[in-house]
Amino acid sequence: MLQKLVLASNNAGKVREFQELLAPFHFQVIPQGSLDIDSAEEPYDTFIENALTKARHASTASGLPALADDSGICAHALNGEPGVLSACYAGLDGDSAANIDKLSAALAHSKDKGVHYVCALVMVNSAHDPEPVIVQTRWYGQWINEAKGINGFGYDPHFFLPELGKTVAELEPEQKNALSHRGQALHELLIQLERRAKFD
Repeated sequence: MLQKLVLASNNAGKVREFQELLAPFHFQVIPQGSLDIDSAEEPYDTFIENALTKARHASTASGLPALADDSGICAHALNGEPGVLSACYAGLDGDSAANIDKLSAALAHSKDKGVHYVCALVMVNSAHDPEPVIVQTRWYGQWINEAKGINGFGYDPHFFLPELGKTVAELEPEQKNALSHRGQALHELLIQLERRAKFD
């Protein structure tokens, strides 16, 4: 039997990735938008605080367990920017092309092109769950100005993985899911859930 889980995101790319990642574990991932749940405010400076806020909001509105992630890209030469502002780096409209252009410009004169993706993942069983499952992971790469690849979304065509000689957008979905910050975070979350299940 599938366990219903509300995903606190209206980002089509994230919804698709989480549905693929969670399908083998018997979760029915329901995007919050399909339940007419509006996006939560994300007022905090950390990924974890924003993810927890989104998970509690989705669970309150749906009455179901909820999963939320807050993720973004951090440039080492920019003290971690854009960070939690990754989706709206160039403005509140969330224009991916404008975000990419702004980050390329900000790194144009820097020798350090190191970047990493961050994913904070939070799962709550209810809106007032006193023990949310929380994980945070990183995926390291290099920023390149020239877009390469047609898979992925957001910053992926510019996020280069030296060890593979490809950008994230050049990876097949299965490979991305195995390596990505979200894939890593989900793996850690499932380990925690399995550990809890042994004793609950």
